Amino acid sequence: MLKAICSKKDLSLCSYYNCISDIIDSEELEKLKQIRHHISTTRFQHCVNVSYYSYIICRKFRLNARSAARAGLLHDLFFYDRKEYNSSRGKGQPHHSRMHSQIALKNAGELTDISVLERDMIEKHMWPVTLAKPRYKETYVITVIDKYCAVLEFCVPRVAKVAEKLKN
Repeated sequence: MLKAICSKKDLSLCSYYNCISDIIDSEELEKLKQIRHHISTTRFQHCVNVSYYSYIICRKFRLNARSAARAGLLHDLFFYDRKEYNSSRGKGQPHHSRMHSQIALKNAGELTDISVLERDMIEKHMWPVTLAKPRYKETYVITVIDKYCAVLEFCVPRVAKVAEKLKN
């Protein structure tokens, strides 16, 4: 079952899925299921979380929800270990936070056609760390949702552990 963090909805059974059905089962996204992300999740699950919640917010505000769903799913499409990269990078090499969006954008473009809006969303989702300012409202949405999901992914498993200990 395809699910977002803090949601009980099966995402493969709702309108959201129509936006991403052509790319969700790709080999590239499958690889992300093997990569740890934000301590307690996978990079694939993080991308689904960002994708789904960006879709919901954009739909609510009558923005381009389809592009938000697609860009959210592709925004962290890179395959290296970010901690290893940061610890081994040489002097003058950019920090992971500044460069991974460019790698994700390149990988996304090899996987599917990327609209100008989706390009902006993937490329600038780390703003203000990346200095280029977003051009579209949807880019601001994905930027905020990316941080929101990272906090959820870090906190929810810990809260669940504490709650379980309190029950026992």
